[in-house]
Amino acid sequence: MTPIQEQLIALGGVFQAAVLVDRIAKTGQVSEAALSCLLGSLLVLDPKDTLDVFGGDDLNLHEGYRAMASALERDPATLQREPLRYALSMLGLERQLAKRDDLLEVIGKRIPIIQSQVEHFGVAHENVIAATGALYEDTLSTLRQRIQVHGDMRNLQQPNNASKIRALLLAGIRSARLWRQVGGHRWQLVFSRRKLLKELYPLLHG
Repeated sequence: MTPIQEQLIALGGVFQAAVLVDRIAKTGQVSEAALSCLLGSLLVLDPKDTLDVFGGDDLNLHEGYRAMASALERDPATLQREPLRYALSMLGLERQLAKRDDLLEVIGKRIPIIQSQVEHFGVAHENVIAATGALYEDTLSTLRQRIQVHGDMRNLQQPNNASKIRALLLAGIRSARLWRQVGGHRWQLVFSRRKLLKELYPLLHG
Protein backbone atom coordinates (compact mmCIF):
# COMPACT_ATOMS: atom_id res chain seq x y z
CA MET A 1 0.00 0.00 0.00
CA THR A 2 1.38 3.44 -0.93
CA PRO A 3 1.60 6.26 1.66
CA ILE A 4 -1.14 8.15 -0.22
CA GLN A 5 -3.43 5.09 -0.13
CA GLU A 6 -2.85 4.82 3.64
CA GLN A 7 -3.72 8.51 4.00
CA LEU A 8 -6.86 8.17 1.86
CA ILE A 9 -8.11 5.18 3.89
CA ALA A 10 -7.62 7.12 7.14
CA LEU A 11 -9.30 10.21 5.64
CA GLY A 12 -12.05 7.91 4.37
CA GLY A 13 -12.72 7.08 8.03
CA VAL A 14 -13.15 10.78 8.83
CA PHE A 15 -15.57 11.32 5.93
CA GLN A 16 -17.42 8.06 6.69
CA ALA A 17 -18.05 9.25 10.25
CA ALA A 18 -19.24 12.60 8.85
CA VAL A 19 -21.67 10.92 6.42
CA LEU A 20 -23.12 8.72 9.19
CA VAL A 21 -23.50 11.67 11.59
CA ASP A 22 -25.39 13.54 8.86
CA ARG A 23 -27.61 10.51 8.19
CA ILE A 24 -28.54 10.00 11.85
CA ALA A 25 -29.25 13.72 12.24
CA LYS A 26 -31.54 13.78 9.21
CA THR A 27 -33.16 10.31 9.23
CA GLY A 28 -32.43 8.75 12.64
CA GLN A 29 -31.13 5.64 10.82
CA VAL A 30 -27.67 4.10 10.47
CA SER A 31 -26.53 0.64 9.36
CA GLU A 32 -25.17 -1.50 12.19
CA ALA A 33 -22.24 -2.71 10.03
CA ALA A 34 -21.11 0.85 9.26
CA LEU A 35 -21.53 1.92 12.89
CA SER A 36 -19.69 -1.17 14.19
CA CYS A 37 -16.77 -0.61 11.82
CA LEU A 38 -16.15 2.92 13.10
CA LEU A 39 -16.77 2.15 16.78
CA GLY A 40 -14.41 -0.82 16.43
CA SER A 41 -11.72 1.47 14.98
CA LEU A 42 -11.44 3.19 18.38
CA LEU A 43 -10.33 -0.08 19.97
CA VAL A 44 -7.53 -1.02 17.53
CA LEU A 45 -4.52 0.36 19.38
CA ASP A 46 -1.67 -1.48 17.64
CA PRO A 47 -2.65 -1.86 13.96
CA LYS A 48 -0.47 -3.60 11.34
CA ASP A 49 -1.53 -1.00 8.77
CA THR A 50 -4.32 1.55 8.18
CA LEU A 51 -6.80 -1.02 6.88
CA ASP A 52 -6.35 -3.05 10.07
CA VAL A 53 -7.95 -0.18 12.02
CA PHE A 54 -11.19 -0.69 10.07
CA GLY A 55 -11.31 -4.48 10.40
CA GLY A 56 -8.94 -5.42 7.58
CA ASP A 57 -10.89 -4.04 4.62
CA ASP A 58 -12.49 -0.78 3.50
CA LEU A 59 -15.96 -2.12 2.66
CA ASN A 60 -17.56 0.19 5.21
CA LEU A 61 -15.66 3.29 4.07
CA HIS A 62 -17.07 3.64 0.55
CA GLU A 63 -19.65 6.28 1.43
CA GLY A 64 -16.82 8.23 3.03
CA TYR A 65 -14.74 7.87 -0.15
CA ARG A 66 -17.68 9.19 -2.19
CA ALA A 67 -18.11 12.23 0.06
CA MET A 68 -14.35 12.85 -0.09
CA ALA A 69 -14.31 12.56 -3.89
CA SER A 70 -17.17 15.08 -4.20
CA ALA A 71 -15.25 17.49 -1.93
CA LEU A 72 -12.01 17.11 -3.92
CA GLU A 73 -13.81 17.41 -7.28
CA ARG A 74 -15.52 20.61 -6.10
CA ASP A 75 -18.60 19.79 -8.14
CA PRO A 76 -21.56 21.72 -6.66
CA ALA A 77 -23.96 19.08 -8.04
CA THR A 78 -22.47 16.23 -5.96
CA LEU A 79 -20.92 18.12 -3.03
CA GLN A 80 -22.15 16.81 0.33
CA ARG A 81 -21.96 20.07 2.25
CA GLU A 82 -22.81 18.97 5.80
CA PRO A 83 -20.51 15.90 5.76
CA LEU A 84 -17.69 18.09 4.38
CA ARG A 85 -18.24 20.61 7.18
CA TYR A 86 -18.22 17.87 9.82
CA ALA A 87 -15.08 16.26 8.33
CA LEU A 88 -13.15 19.56 8.31
CA SER A 89 -14.32 20.26 11.88
CA MET A 90 -13.06 16.84 13.01
CA LEU A 91 -9.66 17.53 11.43
CA GLY A 92 -9.55 20.84 13.33
CA LEU A 93 -10.60 19.26 16.64
CA GLU A 94 -7.92 16.58 16.27
CA ARG A 95 -5.27 19.33 16.14
CA GLN A 96 -6.65 20.86 19.35
CA LEU A 97 -6.83 17.47 21.05
CA ALA A 98 -3.19 16.73 20.14
CA LYS A 99 -2.13 19.65 22.37
CA ARG A 100 -4.15 18.46 25.36
CA ASP A 101 -2.29 15.72 27.22
CA ASP A 102 -4.92 15.78 29.99
CA LEU A 103 -7.74 14.87 27.58
CA LEU A 104 -5.60 12.27 25.78
CA GLU A 105 -4.93 10.68 29.17
CA VAL A 106 -8.66 10.46 29.95
CA ILE A 107 -9.28 8.85 26.53
CA GLY A 108 -6.37 6.45 27.06
CA LYS A 109 -7.76 5.33 30.42
CA ARG A 110 -11.35 4.91 29.30
CA ILE A 111 -10.86 3.09 25.98
CA PRO A 112 -9.87 -0.18 27.79
CA ILE A 113 -13.06 0.08 29.89
CA ILE A 114 -15.10 0.41 26.68
CA GLN A 115 -13.12 -2.52 25.24
CA SER A 116 -14.21 -4.73 28.15
CA GLN A 117 -17.84 -3.64 27.59
CA VAL A 118 -17.50 -4.61 23.91
CA GLU A 119 -16.25 -8.07 24.91
CA HIS A 120 -19.30 -8.45 27.13
CA PHE A 121 -22.07 -6.85 25.02
CA GLY A 122 -20.76 -6.45 21.44
CA VAL A 123 -19.52 -3.32 19.70
CA ALA A 124 -22.89 -1.84 18.61
CA HIS A 125 -24.66 -2.39 21.97
CA GLU A 126 -26.38 0.68 23.41
CA ASN A 127 -24.21 0.52 26.58
CA VAL A 128 -21.05 0.69 24.45
CA ILE A 129 -22.47 3.52 22.33
CA ALA A 130 -23.49 5.43 25.49
CA ALA A 131 -20.03 4.98 27.06
CA THR A 132 -18.29 6.10 23.84
CA GLY A 133 -20.61 9.10 23.47
CA ALA A 134 -19.98 10.05 27.11
CA LEU A 135 -16.21 9.89 26.50
CA TYR A 136 -16.59 12.38 23.63
CA GLU A 137 -18.74 14.61 25.83
CA ASP A 138 -16.24 14.57 28.70
CA THR A 139 -13.25 15.36 26.48
CA LEU A 140 -13.79 16.88 23.04
CA SER A 141 -17.01 18.68 24.00
CA THR A 142 -14.98 20.70 26.52
CA LEU A 143 -12.82 22.28 23.79
CA ARG A 144 -13.63 25.78 22.57
CA GLN A 145 -14.38 24.64 19.01
CA ARG A 146 -17.63 22.67 18.89
CA ILE A 147 -19.21 20.69 16.06
CA GLN A 148 -22.76 21.91 15.47
CA VAL A 149 -24.80 19.06 14.00
CA HIS A 150 -27.82 20.07 11.91
CA GLY A 151 -30.82 17.84 11.22
CA ASP A 152 -34.32 16.94 12.34
CA MET A 153 -34.73 17.91 16.01
CA ARG A 154 -36.87 14.81 16.60
CA ASN A 155 -33.85 12.68 15.72
CA LEU A 156 -31.27 14.83 17.49
CA GLN A 157 -33.24 14.90 20.76
CA GLN A 158 -33.35 11.11 21.10
CA PRO A 159 -30.65 10.18 23.65
CA ASN A 160 -29.59 7.07 21.72
CA ASN A 161 -29.10 9.08 18.51
CA ALA A 162 -27.20 11.79 20.39
CA SER A 163 -24.87 9.10 21.81
CA LYS A 164 -24.36 7.57 18.35
CA ILE A 165 -23.47 10.98 16.89
CA ARG A 166 -20.95 11.70 19.66
CA ALA A 167 -19.47 8.20 19.38
CA LEU A 168 -19.09 8.62 15.60
CA LEU A 169 -17.46 12.03 16.02
CA LEU A 170 -14.93 10.46 18.42
CA ALA A 171 -14.25 7.70 15.86
CA GLY A 172 -13.87 10.32 13.12
CA ILE A 173 -11.33 12.21 15.21
CA ARG A 174 -9.48 8.92 15.79
CA SER A 175 -9.30 8.57 11.99
CA ALA A 176 -8.09 12.18 11.71
CA ARG A 177 -5.30 11.33 14.16
CA LEU A 178 -4.44 8.26 12.11
CA TRP A 179 -4.37 10.43 8.96
CA ARG A 180 -1.77 12.71 10.57
CA GLN A 181 0.25 9.70 11.75
CA VAL A 182 0.54 8.35 8.19
CA GLY A 183 1.63 11.74 6.84
CA GLY A 184 -1.64 13.49 5.97
CA HIS A 185 -1.92 17.28 6.24
CA ARG A 186 -4.55 19.84 5.32
CA TRP A 187 -2.52 21.50 2.56
CA GLN A 188 -2.86 18.30 0.53
CA LEU A 189 -6.61 18.89 0.30
CA VAL A 190 -5.91 22.26 -1.34
CA PHE A 191 -2.76 21.70 -3.41
CA SER A 192 -2.76 17.95 -4.17
CA ARG A 193 -6.40 17.43 -5.14
CA ARG A 194 -5.71 15.83 -8.53
CA LYS A 195 -3.07 13.52 -7.11
CA LEU A 196 -5.42 12.44 -4.30
CA LEU A 197 -8.33 11.89 -6.71
CA LYS A 198 -6.16 9.77 -9.01
CA GLU A 199 -5.40 7.42 -6.08
CA LEU A 200 -8.92 7.67 -4.63
CA TYR A 201 -10.85 6.50 -7.73
CA PRO A 202 -9.41 2.93 -7.65
CA LEU A 203 -10.31 2.66 -3.92
CA LEU A 204 -13.79 3.96 -4.65
CA HIS A 205 -14.40 1.42 -7.41
CA GLY A 206 -12.43 -1.43 -5.83
